[in-house]
Amino acid sequence: MRARHAVRARHLVVALAAVAVLAGCGKADPSPAATPAAKAPTNTTGTTPDGTLLVADFGGDTVTFVDPERGAFDRVEVGTAPYGLAVGADGRAWVATAEGVAVVDTRTRTRTARIAYRTATGPATRGEYRGGGMGIALAPDGRHVYVGVNVPGANGVLEVIDTGAREVTGTAPVGRRPFDVDVSRDGTEAYATGHDSFDVTAVRTDTLRTRRMEVAPYGTEGGLGSWLKPHYAAVRPGDGKLLLPFEGERLAVLDPHTGKVAVERMTADTHQHGTALTPDGTLLVVGTGPIASDDEDASLTVRAPDGTERVVPLDGPHEDVAVSGDGRTAYVTGGFTRDGYWNGITVVDLAGDTPPVRLAAGNRPLGIAVLRDRAPDRLRQTARSGHPPTPTFRT
Repeated sequence: MRARHAVRARHLVVALAAVAVLAGCGKADPSPAATPAAKAPTNTTGTTPDGTLLVADFGGDTVTFVDPERGAFDRVEVGTAPYGLAVGADGRAWVATAEGVAVVDTRTRTRTARIAYRTATGPATRGEYRGGGMGIALAPDGRHVYVGVNVPGANGVLEVIDTGAREVTGTAPVGRRPFDVDVSRDGTEAYATGHDSFDVTAVRTDTLRTRRMEVAPYGTEGGLGSWLKPHYAAVRPGDGKLLLPFEGERLAVLDPHTGKVAVERMTADTHQHGTALTPDGTLLVVGTGPIASDDEDASLTVRAPDGTERVVPLDGPHEDVAVSGDGRTAYVTGGFTRDGYWNGITVVDLAGDTPPVRLAAGNRPLGIAVLRDRAPDRLRQTARSGHPPTPTFRT
């Protein structure tokens, strides 16, 4: 462990002891957005084009539809402070909000339902520590949704939703503040990453029996005041192991069958959050930017299956990432769970042929998904000019 991390953890646990219920990745209630929310006129005409981006507006109560070449063109109200989202092959999006899981028909851009949580989480509020849904994932067969529900001041809950009946059919206890939820390739287990409990909870999807697995390559010193916690995970193709990045220095590789953790070296040297996998197994990891004076700035790590890495610098804080169906383009949200967020997306050409392009979109956009598979070839041509595309809206 580098000395700076040990010192940081010890200092934080003393400084934050009086406010431990609010400690974690940021302040209790983030300041207003640094940039105005991107405008998106209501658009109810036509079906949604392939390749559209869908982002959860954590700073508002909507999801925003974004043309990756032109910008935002529509939004749908879903509920307070939407966090994560998952989209099925049938075009339905499942959005974790403070009030419940909203169901959005992405083809017609309408909300068709909102499913209340079975777990009591208090009033619907905003900010990083609000109660309600955080990480969310769909079963491979699309029949169930698994959502990690944050219970302020207590352990979280994984709620299971039957996508046909649109109702909660079961719950299981998981760790504190479940930032992320993933599902095994065969659908037999769901994995909830507990940010404030340094763990991943494996939940059998048939019996809802649970197993807690600690993931703490730096240790757990500092408790709630530590920065060195798990955030997001990705299930590696082939062996089904979970990949959890830490600080741009260490990649924790968790075997969910044994609970053992191996650690591999990373190179970005910055606080890390969102993850995604390209079709060929390349791991994308969002570096949010510095949390200490010797951290590097925000970046996107592009980590090949053999462990070699390329680090793409980003302008300002970012949070989550999605990838186009052809694996050539990454979309990184600027929402961020801490202060410093901005209302937009950075578009990254993963081949490195063109520089990243910033695109105004949404209101503190956090979770993101790509609707179907079209890759924005024209965006690459636009990006070669070095100027962001100008949003134009369909009427």
